Amino acid sequence: MTRFIAAIFMTLFGLSPALAQNAGEIARVQAGQSCAGCNLFQADLAYRDLPGVNLAGSRLRQADLSLATMNRADFNGANMSVSNLFGARFTRANFRNTNLQHAVLVGAYLGGADLRGADLTGANLSGADLQTAGGLTQAQLNTACGDSSTRLPAGLNIANC
Repeated sequence: MTRFIAAIFMTLFGLSPALAQNAGEIARVQAGQSCAGCNLFQADLAYRDLPGVNLAGSRLRQADLSLATMNRADFNGANMSVSNLFGARFTRANFRNTNLQHAVLVGAYLGGADLRGADLTGANLSGADLQTAGGLTQAQLNTACGDSSTRLPAGLNIANC
């Protein structure tokens, strides 16, 4: 009976154990392995050096990537909403069609990163270096905020947070 009540509760409130983080997949990524399409919800990847890791289509919502180095990483189509990317390095990383809604990219380096189609709604880009990022549009920046130290490609601007 308890299982039945729990199943009804989870159905009514849209909860599902499948949406919880996957510790095994997180451990794989922490060890430097690629994990495309993985459930990395709230993963702790802070301070990690993960060059070229493929996390395309993965769920990285609320993940901590602060001060990580993830050069040439592939986040194509990933959900990185509400994640902490403070001070991280993403040289030539692929953020195409990535959900970065309400992410904190304060002080992040995105030199040569591909941001085509990325959703920056509510993202904080204060102090971030996007000067050589590709695919960045004014429409994307109009939904985000930054500060006077945010570095952008020529002709683009951002509102203060």
